[in-house]
Amino acid sequence: MVELDQKLNQSFGGKVVRKDLTKLVKGNAIVPTYVLEYLLGQYCATDDEETINQGVETVKNIISKHFVHRDEAQIIKSTIREKGSHRIIDKVSVKLNDRRDRYEASFANLGLKQIPISDEIIKEHQKLLSSGVWCILTLAYFPSDERDHIPWLIESLKPIQISNVDVSEFKVERAKFSKEEWIDVLMQSIGLNPDEFTLRTKLLQLIRLIPFVENNFNLIELGPKGTGKSHIYSELSPHGILISGGEVSKAKLFVNNSTGDIGLVGYWDVVAYDEFAGKTKRADTGLVDIMKNYMANKSFSRGTEVYGASASMVFVGNTDHSVPYMLKHSDLFDALPRDYYDSAFLDRLHAYIPGWEIQKLRNEMFTSNYGFIVDYLAEVLRDLRKEDRTHDYTQFFDLSDSITTRDKNSISKTFSGLAKVVYPDGELKEENAKELLDLAIENRKRVKQQLQKMDETFEEVDFSYTIKSSGKRIEVETLEMLEFGVPEVQEKKDERKDAVEVPVYNNEENRLENLEGKQKVVRDNQTGISYDNLFGAYLVGANEITLVDPYIRLPYQLRNFMEFVKLLSEKKDPNEEIKLKLITSNSEEYIENAQEAFNTMRYSLESMGINLEYEFDDFIHDRYIKLNNGWKIILGRGLDIWQKTGGWYDINEYVQEKRSCKSCEVTFVKS
Repeated sequence: MVELDQKLNQSFGGKVVRKDLTKLVKGNAIVPTYVLEYLLGQYCATDDEETINQGVETVKNIISKHFVHRDEAQIIKSTIREKGSHRIIDKVSVKLNDRRDRYEASFANLGLKQIPISDEIIKEHQKLLSSGVWCILTLAYFPSDERDHIPWLIESLKPIQISNVDVSEFKVERAKFSKEEWIDVLMQSIGLNPDEFTLRTKLLQLIRLIPFVENNFNLIELGPKGTGKSHIYSELSPHGILISGGEVSKAKLFVNNSTGDIGLVGYWDVVAYDEFAGKTKRADTGLVDIMKNYMANKSFSRGTEVYGASASMVFVGNTDHSVPYMLKHSDLFDALPRDYYDSAFLDRLHAYIPGWEIQKLRNEMFTSNYGFIVDYLAEVLRDLRKEDRTHDYTQFFDLSDSITTRDKNSISKTFSGLAKVVYPDGELKEENAKELLDLAIENRKRVKQQLQKMDETFEEVDFSYTIKSSGKRIEVETLEMLEFGVPEVQEKKDERKDAVEVPVYNNEENRLENLEGKQKVVRDNQTGISYDNLFGAYLVGANEITLVDPYIRLPYQLRNFMEFVKLLSEKKDPNEEIKLKLITSNSEEYIENAQEAFNTMRYSLESMGINLEYEFDDFIHDRYIKLNNGWKIILGRGLDIWQKTGGWYDINEYVQEKRSCKSCEVTFVKS
């Protein structure tokens, strides 16, 4: 067991489960993860292998005997009739039959409808009156000769969710984990392998949790298919509901004026709209106006009555074009239905997750390590909705006065949500708060930039803030504008005035650099970066080059080195030779393969006029390129600046500019 799993079991024993177990017990049952983990939590919340194995068999047995498969509904009905009663797991929804003055239940898989259910159960579990809740219940059968008699009787019913959690204990135990450890715990809890994600991408995943922890949070995520945009809203929590964007209506969402029934926002913490994008889709008449009012004022009307609600709204959908195409020809809301392509509606969105930055999910991205039982995590997040962390950043930073009230509210709510998720204990340092504030501002600025393209009445806003401790002014830019727009080069967001973020331009003239001592900053997930546009100009004229990088041993690191050598060959005079010396370190496990690779390289490079030498030094740590043209390039991450690609058949494997970067800094020093 890895160290983090051991620590997690010690601090949260009985509240964590191994995340690969759901696959073992699910079989062909169409049931949310939180239902399965609720059961696993009863029998497998331990790190003892024997207990886990026994628990898995127990849960399999429960699923086999009690979960209602639609194709076996008649068998279950027969079992109930023969036994008199039977315990089942099914999705139950309830409606009031005002003609008979009684509540009646419907079973999604069993197929029974209009089954009477007691008022006491409804009073205790009002969410049954919405679109359905997964429950464990005992259903009995009492035949009778009476006319119109219904033989089915619900004897007991319990929604599948933990009844209570100790949030104070949760906060105390959180303090025992570092920021990095805690973020990895949360990633594992939602089923993902943190080793496959950068810090920025992890935080983008965790923004998806904000609607569960923040009241009335309005979030949109648009991007390519297959990135898991809707998964969290259907699988994580019994307090969220995922509905198809095409099913949205005034009656379903807010209130049915004919019956007086309250819609989904009255019962659920999170209402998520799947497949929200699609230009040809039409919205229910007047729905957009009602949604605008609700998203701004947290209330809706029923006749002359006004009702408040705290449900967060999430909109997820697929984009039709690449980001550079949308930025050039339209905007990042281009894929939305025309009825929702309304600047007043979109201005109510607090944050826009850049779905194009999130990789499509592959098998290796899922974890088999431990994480919180999602039902437990869902209850903690729900309890944290009571807290207000919107002003936590003000002890460290002052937002620009030009930021509008709506923008400031959006930034504050996003910050508050992230703070509750990552720092629920409230222990927040300036550097940690800055990390969250930068991301909160960026995700609101993304909304505002597109609104300015759509509607010229939206004025330019200075999305900056001042660090109180130093007086430094920080301007936040969205990553796609650094990559595909033509922004001014921004000051790096720290004390060093010579540090600049690396913008990517589309014409060759703008890419030429003035050779001067400076620092470049590459952001997490940034694309458009190559060795050439990062430091290629500084290589010109050098014929003696030393590269010091302790990590040139694994296949992808050797690929990076060969790409660096290829760049040298392009920068050198064809009629001249250069001496290239590599100083790296290695281990017994890899050294034989590395030596073979370097010797093959050395032979192949001779014909190109590049004389390669290499040596192993186990004591090096720094990473830099030293050139005899007077420059030294200090590489914060060495040549390892890119995230993992999708493999041989991914174009990113062959085009550096298409790869997503890891955050790093490159410093140019004139010797």
